[in-house]
Amino acid sequence: MADGDPKGLHEPQLAPIGPGIDRVDGRLKVTGHATYAYEYGSDEYHGPEPLVGFIVPATIARGRIVSIDSHAAETAPGVRLVLTHANAPPQAPWGPLDAEDRFARAQPVLGNDLVREYGDPVAFVVADTFEQARAAALSIAVTYDREPIEVDLPPSVSDAKLLGKMDGGEKPQSAVGDAAAAFARAPVRIDVRYDTPYQNHAQMEPHASLAVWDGPRVTIWCSSQMVDSHRAGVAATLQMSKSNVRTVSRYIGGGFGGKLPYFSDQILAALAAKQLGKPVKVALTRQQMFHLTTHRTQTFQHLQVGAARDGALQSLSHDAFVQTARYDNFVENVAQPTRGLYACPNISTLHKVVKLDLPRSDSMRAPGDAVGSIGLECALDELAAAIDMDPVKLRLRNDTMVDPTRHEPYTSRKLAECLTEGAARFGWDKRPTRPGTLREGEWLTGYGMASAFRGNMLRNASAQITLAPDGHLTVRLAMTDIGTGSYTILTQIAAESMGVDPSQVTVLMGDTDFPPTAGSGGSFGAETSGSAVFRACESLRAALAQAAVADSASPLHGAAIETISFEGGRIVAGGQGEMLGALAGRMSPGGVVAKGQVSKTEAPKGKTEASFGAHFAEVAVNAITGEVRMRRMLGVFAVGRVLNAKTLSSQLMGGMIWGLSSALTEENVVDTRFGDFANHDLANYHVPIQADVGSVEVHFLQEQDPEVNPIGVKGGGELGICGSAAAIGNAVYNATGIRVRSFPISPDKLLPHLPALSFVRV
Repeated sequence: MADGDPKGLHEPQLAPIGPGIDRVDGRLKVTGHATYAYEYGSDEYHGPEPLVGFIVPATIARGRIVSIDSHAAETAPGVRLVLTHANAPPQAPWGPLDAEDRFARAQPVLGNDLVREYGDPVAFVVADTFEQARAAALSIAVTYDREPIEVDLPPSVSDAKLLGKMDGGEKPQSAVGDAAAAFARAPVRIDVRYDTPYQNHAQMEPHASLAVWDGPRVTIWCSSQMVDSHRAGVAATLQMSKSNVRTVSRYIGGGFGGKLPYFSDQILAALAAKQLGKPVKVALTRQQMFHLTTHRTQTFQHLQVGAARDGALQSLSHDAFVQTARYDNFVENVAQPTRGLYACPNISTLHKVVKLDLPRSDSMRAPGDAVGSIGLECALDELAAAIDMDPVKLRLRNDTMVDPTRHEPYTSRKLAECLTEGAARFGWDKRPTRPGTLREGEWLTGYGMASAFRGNMLRNASAQITLAPDGHLTVRLAMTDIGTGSYTILTQIAAESMGVDPSQVTVLMGDTDFPPTAGSGGSFGAETSGSAVFRACESLRAALAQAAVADSASPLHGAAIETISFEGGRIVAGGQGEMLGALAGRMSPGGVVAKGQVSKTEAPKGKTEASFGAHFAEVAVNAITGEVRMRRMLGVFAVGRVLNAKTLSSQLMGGMIWGLSSALTEENVVDTRFGDFANHDLANYHVPIQADVGSVEVHFLQEQDPEVNPIGVKGGGELGICGSAAAIGNAVYNATGIRVRSFPISPDKLLPHLPALSFVRV
């Protein structure tokens, strides 16, 4: 094991904007060789054909199970096991509620006769085939004692409560100055209410698990963003040592925060496999995905913006009301962008939660910022209209290099540059200054814009790197790739740091047998795990350099450490050098191993970290039908060092398109009679398809920020969705003069105000 001291050695240099190399796992995915959780035929599993499980979900939202008639299922062809609360093995109680890692809490399944939400598992059928398990599951008859439910957020807002902390650990209420008093005396006042709907993650890959026991140890192949947290949660639930749980998640078909928690598929697969002594796999159906997992809460937002007539903000107040499950405590941090985006001496934020008989709300891409930016950025657009000021100039007028609520300087902040660069590239100067005046036949055209903001977070991670005698590098860590390109960027970091071609690097991850990491989420994955890999490479470089100068068989024997560099797969100094593999072979026939780690405690003290950007959008609104079409979107972003321009562009573009979805089509509706989501498949839960998306451009600004972490990277995976929906909403206003404050902006919300426009002579 190498434990080198990198002092005196040239630090490896990573490019400010890394080359956009193709995904190293791309060929595996397009050829079908990247195996996902349900595809048990991976290289790692060679056991017997797994049995197949099917979950029976509750059809009430609150109450108790009176009886379960499972006789027909138990005697059906191929059925091996029917689990209910009457025969399920003992498990730990749910919680604890205030756990430091809420994704590692115990989550018992079939633990009692209580039904807490629509879709709660009430039985689990295991059979030889999926068809047999499903048929048997459908034969189970459950009788309930149904209790009254509360599932409608608007009427319940008056019962909202303050909880102790929110996602990220922040307090639900904050105040700088006196926002109410400043608003009362402000020359210009905007007092508006916005709301956003429930949303679901709608990943391509459903949650799925395969559980295999080997003596006292269980391995669960699953779809997980945080394998270490899930390992801890399963161990807590099954009341066993973490050392006897292995969680594996090599490839993930989309996460978006929906695979930060673990769910009943992992627990039920493990319980059934243990009882039967055979491997068991289970996948949630698409319909079950909408109830057996989490969602983004509906939000009701009240904003009060006070300003001088020159646009200088004097008061910002942002109150949010959100939903959480009756048994949970998650609070979406809706007003997060209001706390840090603009200079203002008086800022107040408030978050109140209503506990309802709905499934858990939890993180969904850019939790807090994605929905909070809609209220904030649309309210700023309303202010710009009220004082007849260009929306870009209004934001520039209130730019700041100091966090307005923490009173800390930003490590870097290029919001102003993003705004000016984006306006120039987009052609913002051609924007109609008067809404509803740019028309082409039936179509009204409008321009809109918004700022993008997402806080930066460094978390804990460790990594191991091995240099083999043949010169090949293998990186191991319990990071996951949810489709963002983690395999690729970690390959690049190792290759650039060690001076080798990417083809000489293999990254292995998604396995709790590897060094632990925080996983993927919150836009911290690349900077956190990337920093750990970088540190491991630093340690390996130092060990190799020290060995070379001390090895009489090395051409670098006696060389000064500070003259050594790594390039072309060689270690070199003063015109002399040798291949890395040759040196490694002499050091250790089995290869040289080094480790690296990074800690969240290394985040800069007394400073605020965040990524910034600017969105611009052009839409066309049909004056007859109310149809809204996005013609083009453009985003300019500053995210520190860009490791891979291609993969990050893809992430930001995906976020921008998701913003389009939030603005125009995406919502779920609660059926208040039964407490379920009415839209529970991809036919009724509307997300954009290719025909809905016009031109989308992504641009980066070069930004150096060495303070945030060892590799100078800031989060970018969620920044694209922050502000993009508001830009679309503001463009709709510019096209029509109609301000829709209830998202999504569907034709029915425009039509009552459009008839007069439809008769304008063309």
